[in-house]
Amino acid sequence: MSYRCLLFDLDGTLVDSRADLANSVNLMLTELGRKTLPDCRVLGFVGEGARLLVERALTATQDFVPQSSEIDSALKVFQRHYSEHLLDQTRVYPEVLETLSRLDCCSKAIVTNKPYDFTIALLEGIGLLPHFDVVLGGDSLPERKPSPMMLLEAARRLGVTPSTCLMVGDTKFDVAAGKAAGMKTCGYIPGFRGRTELAEAGADFLIERFSELEVLVECARSQFLVSSASGRE
Repeated sequence: MSYRCLLFDLDGTLVDSRADLANSVNLMLTELGRKTLPDCRVLGFVGEGARLLVERALTATQDFVPQSSEIDSALKVFQRHYSEHLLDQTRVYPEVLETLSRLDCCSKAIVTNKPYDFTIALLEGIGLLPHFDVVLGGDSLPERKPSPMMLLEAARRLGVTPSTCLMVGDTKFDVAAGKAAGMKTCGYIPGFRGRTELAEAGADFLIERFSELEVLVECARSQFLVSSASGRE
C-alpha cells in the first residue's frame, strides 16, 4: 500500500502549544475567582475539544459538577483569553516544516478537536496553513475524535479511500479515530501524551522524530511498487 493522504492532529503533533493552552485556562480560572492549576494538570484535560477542557478545569476547582450554563459562560472567557494568547509561546515542533515540504507526494489534511477558528488562526500565524489541502476543526462536523467522522470527511474531500491514508497524532483519541476510519496510525512520541498511551492504544507506528515520517511514507511506497511489479510477472 502507498499512502495517498496524510492526516494530522495539530496540538501536540505539529505544534507545541502547551504553554499557551495552560496559560489561557489559568487566566480563565483567575477571572472566575478560582485557584489556578499546574500546567501538567491542565494538559491532562486537553485532547477532546475546548468545551471539555473548560469543563474539566472547572470540575478540578470545585467540589460539585458544573452546570451546562456555567460551562458555557466559562468557555466564552477561555476563548477570549486564548484568542489573545494562542501564539505567545506556541512553536512548530522540530523538523515539521522541512518534512511537510518534502512530503509533496501526498495530500495533507488537519483533523483536530481544536475549534476551527482557532485552528486557522494558529496555522496562519505560525506559517503552516499553505501545507494543507483540507482543515477540519472540532466544530466543523457533528462529531469529534475519537469518532472517525472528521477523518472520513477529509478523505472524501481529498478524493482518496480511507485505507490509503495515514493518521498522525499524539493521543489515544487520534489512534482510535484512525483505526475506526480504517486507516493506518502513527503516534508522535514527543507530543502531549507520550509513548505509553500511544502504544497501549495500538498505534501501527511510533516516531521519535518528525522526519521519520518520510521513512514510513517511502517504505510504504517501495513495498507498493515491489508488490505491483510482482503482480505483473
